[in-house]
Amino acid sequence: MTQIIEQFAEISGQYDAAFVDLWGCMHNGVAAMPAAVAAMQKYRAAGGIVVLVTNSPRPWDSVARQINGFGIPDDAWDAIATSGDSARAAMYRGIVGEKIWFMGESPRDDDFFKPLSIIEDPVNIQKVPLDQAEGIVCCGPSDPLADVDVNRPEFLYAKQKGLKLLCANPDIIVDRGEVREWCAGALAALYTEMGGESLYFGKPHPPIYDLARRRLAALANSPSDPRIIAIGDGIGTDVLGGVQEDLDVLFISGGLAASETKTVRQPDPDALAAYLQGEQMSATYTIGHLR
Repeated sequence: MTQIIEQFAEISGQYDAAFVDLWGCMHNGVAAMPAAVAAMQKYRAAGGIVVLVTNSPRPWDSVARQINGFGIPDDAWDAIATSGDSARAAMYRGIVGEKIWFMGESPRDDDFFKPLSIIEDPVNIQKVPLDQAEGIVCCGPSDPLADVDVNRPEFLYAKQKGLKLLCANPDIIVDRGEVREWCAGALAALYTEMGGESLYFGKPHPPIYDLARRRLAALANSPSDPRIIAIGDGIGTDVLGGVQEDLDVLFISGGLAASETKTVRQPDPDALAAYLQGEQMSATYTIGHLR
């Protein structure tokens, strides 16, 4: 049974660090959520460490610039771990070959191909047409509003060639303001459903948590054995990932599951319980919106 709390400060003193999701928790894809920003500033002022753990396919410094533009200041976080950085490291190690067919939006996703200095002897990544590709790199659909089924013909050809798909963002959907959009995770799920092989590097999969822990350990004020809480609104990404990493979890019910949990300011307890039971998932704590 999850415990519904009124504000993060009720429990924050139990944790040295928080792995905090961005989209749906700290911003809505358009602007910052002021109460969430204030909560993280207060937590940091009391000695807590905030690592933003996001399924964005962008490098961390690109995400930092983006959220600054949304109104999330630097004093609301300490470090950023992105699925993009985790996936980029795998790409430059050659996990899907050198010649790749790219799925995404240009120029928005161009930063994914920036050089990565932490990889020794990176492979020479070349973007090529599908019929010349050794693998697929997917940052998302070229049109996030189009039905993902439009990709079936290309995926059928790729599967027949035995191409692996590197998914840089396991999220299925996001809400950009009031508009719901498809993400790379929806494409990867379709490819897997069709018999192709998809490789994931964001939540809920282990690589991004390893990266987040390394980013946390690199901070000067990080304790040797930190108590960590995971915070997020994605039941199949943030919550599942936190549970699989044996972390306490704060579920933000007013994000992607706002309708199912009947969340306005706080979730309806019965609707929340039914939702978690239906998803066969548990969360240590739940709050309507991060504050």
